Amino acid sequence: MSKKLSVGVIGLGGIAQIVHLPILSRMENVEVSAVCEINKNRLERVANKFGVQKRFTDYDAMLSEKDLDAIIIATPTNTHKQIALDSIEAGKHLLIEKPIAATLQEAREILERTKSGGVKVMVGMNLRFRPDTMLLKSVINNGEIGDPFYVRCGWIRQQSSQGDWFLKKDKSGGGVIIDLGISLLDLSLWLLDYQALKSVTVQTYFNNTKTVEDSAVGLIRLEGDSVINFEVSWSLHEDRNSLNLAAYGTHGTAHLNPLKIFRRMGSFNIDYTPFSAKSSKNLFKKSYENELKHFVSVAKDNLYLNSTVEEAFYRMQLLQAIYKSAEKRKEICFEK
Repeated sequence: MSKKLSVGVIGLGGIAQIVHLPILSRMENVEVSAVCEINKNRLERVANKFGVQKRFTDYDAMLSEKDLDAIIIATPTNTHKQIALDSIEAGKHLLIEKPIAATLQEAREILERTKSGGVKVMVGMNLRFRPDTMLLKSVINNGEIGDPFYVRCGWIRQQSSQGDWFLKKDKSGGGVIIDLGISLLDLSLWLLDYQALKSVTVQTYFNNTKTVEDSAVGLIRLEGDSVINFEVSWSLHEDRNSLNLAAYGTHGTAHLNPLKIFRRMGSFNIDYTPFSAKSSKNLFKKSYENELKHFVSVAKDNLYLNSTVEEAFYRMQLLQAIYKSAEKRKEICFEK
């Protein structure tokens, strides 16, 4: 029987309690060996709940544990860079919850360190790992809708965290664009094979917030002449959590929520949706289960890594341009 992967979690907020620890604790090839949290009461409560013996308030002390194989960073965005650099220096495989860092320069530092670190570094992008989005990616790769040229997408829901840091730009790095937009845009770009960026135009709104945006709409042009049109909001009204995406190709269209595939035959659109796509239950849970299983496989067996630091750096370049476009109220073009 192969050795279990020894994992430590830094930051015991909502995402760690709801997602990481429950899923990891059920995986047979994983042992949650240590947790770290600066809030001592939370540290004891969560560690007791999940039966984790090694508990730290100082992540440096945790990283000195020689038997620890991998780290998950689930802390406020402004702390990601230093924890990531120190984890790589300590020789630990790493999963960083999105976004990779608060600024483009911080993302660049992490990228440079990974080139000589000798460890696997993954950035959490759970929408890629939903069963329906993985099937959608396969459909597009197989040419079922022809060449995709336009993605229209949106996500309207309440903010992901009620923590005070979440609405402070110096700690979060931004508002709804970093919370919802970064995942939605990653999914769109992933479906389009991360083509080079050409230009971006974005309008942001601060209807219910002060220092970070609560709504945004924008248009992204890619070098392959593909276009992404997006909207994200914490404040627009919807009856339910509303995530939608449509990918339009030269021979058909693919939709999410629910997944439906249509191929154009003359003047008709024929439903090509696979029968296995009919169920949409527990997509949130399954996305994180698949993501964590992938990370564990990468760390244990050196498998191909999905959601790389290079892609995260690309996204940070896009985010910088998005905020610049909103601030300047004009289109921002990327250098070739």
